[in-house]
Amino acid sequence: MAVVLCISPGGQTPLSALEALGHQLIQVTFDPQQLADAPRHDVVLLDCRHNLMGAKAVARILNAAGWSRPLMLVANESVLAAVSAEWGLKDFVLEGASLAEVDARVRILLDAKPTQQSEVKNSTGLTIDLASYTAKIAGKALDLTFKEFELLRHLNENPGRVFSREQLLSEVWGYDYFGGTRTVDVHIRRLRAKLGEHESLIGTVRNVGYRLNPDGQPEENS
Repeated sequence: MAVVLCISPGGQTPLSALEALGHQLIQVTFDPQQLADAPRHDVVLLDCRHNLMGAKAVARILNAAGWSRPLMLVANESVLAAVSAEWGLKDFVLEGASLAEVDARVRILLDAKPTQQSEVKNSTGLTIDLASYTAKIAGKALDLTFKEFELLRHLNENPGRVFSREQLLSEVWGYDYFGGTRTVDVHIRRLRAKLGEHESLIGTVRNVGYRLNPDGQPEENS
């Protein structure tokens, strides 16, 4: 069964009956901080029925941040004319659809083959599995939120490259994110804490930003 992230203006999904079929539902609002802190999930349901512009802004944030989980819109006929490929959706379901239909659509999304390389490794000993949205260091699984995973993935794909806080904010969180660069520092600290003895993988370049150390050697942290 799927872990479904449900994003709606009030944080209440119109498809709560999915839990009766064994799916786990995680409910968040359009608030960017809640999106950034969302835990790992398999499918995203975005409610665009009553706040079309707000939902479209959320979709842009997800796309800019490189979210790889399939996105399904919950819509009604009055908003369909505004729905297009630029939302980055994989499917949509109309309000009032039967539970069986929604369940089938979720299962089809889960069965879709990922179009990108499923696993990324490098000399740091860090393994990023894009298919299962998990990360391991020295064979030990890391318990990461979605945004922590995305930040670590981005650094891992560019070992040795120094990113300013502003760059990380725009490339990982997206240009439409409303928070400040302090968010980057908070997530870096959380990642280092979860890396434990391997915290030196994420290095600090004074007055510039952060990088993933290819050799894993300790350097100054902030």
